[in-house]
Formats: sequence, structure tokens, C-alpha cells
Amino acid sequence: MVLFKKKTSPRRDRVRKRLAANRFSRLSKLANADVFASAMLWLLYAVVCVLILSLDLIRRKTYAEVLSVAVLTVLVSVAGVFYIRHYQKRIIRNPIRALALVGLFLLLLATTKVAVSLTGDLWWATGTAVTAAIILVIAYSQRFALGMSLFYCVFASFAAGPTADFNLFLTMAAGAVTCCFCLKEIRTRMKLLKVSTSAAVIVFATAFAGQFLAGAAAEQSVPQLPRMMDMVRFAGFHAGITLVVGMLIQSLLPLIEKIFRIATSMTLLDYSDANQPLLKRLAMETPGTYSHSLLIGSVAEAAAEAISRNGLLCRVGAYYHDIGKINKPNYFVENEMGSLSRHKELSPAMSQLIIVGHVKDGIEMAKEYGLPAVLRQFIETHHGTTVVEYFYNEAKKKHEEQQAQSGSNGKRAIRSSPPPAESEFRYAGPKPRTKEAAIVMLADTVEGAVRSLSEVTPTKIEAVVRNMAMKRLQDGQFDECDLSLRELSKIETSISKTLAAHYHARIAYPKPPDVPEGPGQKDTKPQAAEKAPAHSEQVEQKSQR
Repeated sequence: MVLFKKKTSPRRDRVRKRLAANRFSRLSKLANADVFASAMLWLLYAVVCVLILSLDLIRRKTYAEVLSVAVLTVLVSVAGVFYIRHYQKRIIRNPIRALALVGLFLLLLATTKVAVSLTGDLWWATGTAVTAAIILVIAYSQRFALGMSLFYCVFASFAAGPTADFNLFLTMAAGAVTCCFCLKEIRTRMKLLKVSTSAAVIVFATAFAGQFLAGAAAEQSVPQLPRMMDMVRFAGFHAGITLVVGMLIQSLLPLIEKIFRIATSMTLLDYSDANQPLLKRLAMETPGTYSHSLLIGSVAEAAAEAISRNGLLCRVGAYYHDIGKINKPNYFVENEMGSLSRHKELSPAMSQLIIVGHVKDGIEMAKEYGLPAVLRQFIETHHGTTVVEYFYNEAKKKHEEQQAQSGSNGKRAIRSSPPPAESEFRYAGPKPRTKEAAIVMLADTVEGAVRSLSEVTPTKIEAVVRNMAMKRLQDGQFDECDLSLRELSKIETSISKTLAAHYHARIAYPKPPDVPEGPGQKDTKPQAAEKAPAHSEQVEQKSQR
């Protein structure tokens, strides 16, 4: 048997072991608790959905038809699960989001079934389809909302009963697709009304056209006036319910945001108001940090729009990213206002604890003031797991001086103390998980680095931005946010342009010849930027505070 044993190279064996390890890791991911909970929710949805759709069939005890409905429901549900896995994996990994989506579908399907059974009006199905489309496009992306809305239209066609036909599906799909394409974000209170009005027009045209074609096919001629009036009335009810849905969702918008844990553009604009309690405290107690946050907001917003991301979210998130500095404002260089730095009296390790602690303080303060989770992520991730390099270097210098002093005094320690570990001077994280959070992190780093320059020019700004971006990239800070190199290049260009516009040169005003020059008054040359503060962490360290 040994003679016929297949020979394999060590390299092939390593490749096989690596493939086996990858397969095992995929299986372990599928077997975790969150995925299992989502799978159980899908199973529950399939069972409840079959019961809702086949309620009339169960009463008539036509179990063969119930089985057919069950098969179709399972097939469409499986297709929906694959669609979710492809475009919104976070729903599978987050049982709460999965529960919200399942609850939305079951509630709307039950409403359709009960309303159509009691009234016999099919426009209830159109109303629930438009409702599903608007809520999904608010909570998720347009592409995901479009696909899931079409899946819902299939289920709603079954829920409408035997009177439903392909014209009803087209009417529902027309309203849902119109809402998905027209509703990208909600910045004004009239946005939902405009979208629902547009959807109502499309629904009316679709419903009328479908009824007209059906009537012409049945009568083999153009329908008469009474029949035409019935068609107009039928299409009008579908359009009317579409318009009502838009106004209803406008009133339920805060509830939708809370259930799906999101913040619409209207909510973000409310939080960007300078009269918000947290922003007022930031401006009064930490004026330097407040000015820094405003600049970061404008820089991050422009960078986000350069790669077609949510610029408003970046701007508002940047306003709140440093609120943790409110607890100890004088320990951060931008709030020293020319006074002596308090870190001179502390050890590097103690200073590092204070600097790093502003992230934890900010998270606790955000929860206390009820900031939405979409804004809290900027507080958690704006430093990622980077190193507080200034105090790390100070700790290494102090350790080297102690070692040198011990050697010069002739003292031989039994055990030499180890140098400070880099891991002890890192932020706890997490790393940015969205592109918006990565943009705010980079803008925060770069702004502090540029501010610490003695002379600011566009060329120096570009060099600093490039170096900081590459340093964060090599440190692995962008590993969890799917940021491509092309997008990173566009972000660098945008940040460089915005900062160059902010730190523009100014011409010194001429001094009147009859005004005597007093002591301390000198004819200063125009400068491009302010000098670096006495206790700045130079290029990157100031940005980490």
C-alpha cells in the first residue's frame, strides 16, 4: 500500500490545511448565536406567514391548497433571505434588526388580510405595499428597499385573496418602486408628502391602465362611460390610500427611527442645532474643542460627499465626537488658552489614561443625553486603536533616562524594568465600521497635525494628509469599514483642499504713519497659520487629544 501512496508537496499540504481552516471558520460564523436567532426568526416568519395567507383555506379545510401556499411562501422567503444575505448581512448578524423586519412584514400582511377580508377593497394591499417601501427606504438603502418591497408585493398578492390579479401586483409594485427611487433622504417635512404625491400619480395611472386593458379584453371593445367611471373610482382609491400613507408615516417617523435604531436627516439636522444641550456645554466649557469640532465637521462633510457618502451624518457626528473632553477640558491642549500644561506634573502613564479616557466619558455622556447610536459610533471610533504617540515616546524617554542614570551610579538592578509596551498606550477602540466614521477619524487626525505646523502651505498640507492617511491604513484602522484605495485618495484630495481653504494666508493691515510704535508692537508679516502651541503633541499627537 505504501508503494501506491500519492506524494504531495509540503506547499500543497499547507494550502489544503489553510482551505480547511477557512471552511471551519465559515461554519463557525454560521453557527454563532446571532445567526441562529435570525434563522429561528425566519422560520417563525414562514410559519406565521403561511397561517395569515391561508386563513380562508384553513376555514374551508382545503389542506391541499394550504400546502401549495406553504411551498410558495417558503420559496419566496428563501429568496428573500438570500437577498438579505447579499445586500444587508448585518440583519442576519443582528437579531433585533431581523425581528424589526419580520415584525414589519407580518404586521402589514395581517393588516392586508383582515382589511381585504372585511371590506373586499383591494386598495388596502396597495397602501401596505407603499408603507413597506417607505419604511424600508428610510431604515436601509434604496436598493435593499426596492428588492424587499417587491418581495412584499408577492406576499401581499397572496394575502389579498382570490380576487387579486396581476394588475394589483403591478399597482403595488408601481407605488413601491416610485417611493424607493424618489425617497433618498428626509431633510424637510414636505419630503414625504412630495414623494407620496408622486407615488399616488403613478399608482393612479397604473391602476387605471390595468383596469382599462382588463375591461377592453373582457368586452372586446372600448369600455363605456359608466365602466370608465368605475375604473377612475377604483384607481382613485389606490391613489388616495398612497397619499394617506405618506402623511401617516410622517407622524410615525420618530417611532420608526426608534424601532430600527436609525436617524433620518431631519433628526440629524435637529442635533446639529447649536442650542442642543451638549453642544452648548461644549461651546461654553471647552471652546477650543468646540471650534475644532466645527472645523472637523466641514472637512468631513466635504470628504464624504466626494465619495458619495452621507455628508450630513459626518458633519453632525464630528460635532459630537469629542464631547468626552467636557469632563477634563484643561488637560487638552486646545483648551489651555496659554496656561501651563497640567501634564507637566503627571507621569506619561497617568496622562495617557486621561487622554484615552475622554472616549469612554463621551460614550457615557452620549447615553445620558440620549444621542442616537448612529452618532455614538463617531465617539467610539474616532481614534480607533491608535497609539497616543506623544506620551508613549515620553514614557520611553523616561525609561531610557532611568536606565542610564542607574548605570551611571553603578547600580546593577537584579531585574531591569521592561520598557513601556506600545499596547498600553493604545486606545481601546473599536475601529471605524463605516466609511463615515473612517472619514471623521482621518479628518480629526489631519486637522490636529496641520494645526501644529509652524507654517501652513498647501504643499505641506497635502504631505501631512498623505502621511497620516497611509499611517492609519498601515496600522489597520480602515480594515473594518470597506474603504477602497480609490475612495481614500478622493478623501485625501478633499481634505487637503478644505484645509488649504481654511488656513489661507492673510495680508497684514498697513499701520498709519502717525501712530507711534509702542513697546511689544512689531510690524508682523502675513502668516498662513498660527504657531504651534507650547505643549502640542506635534504632528499626530495633538490630533489624538
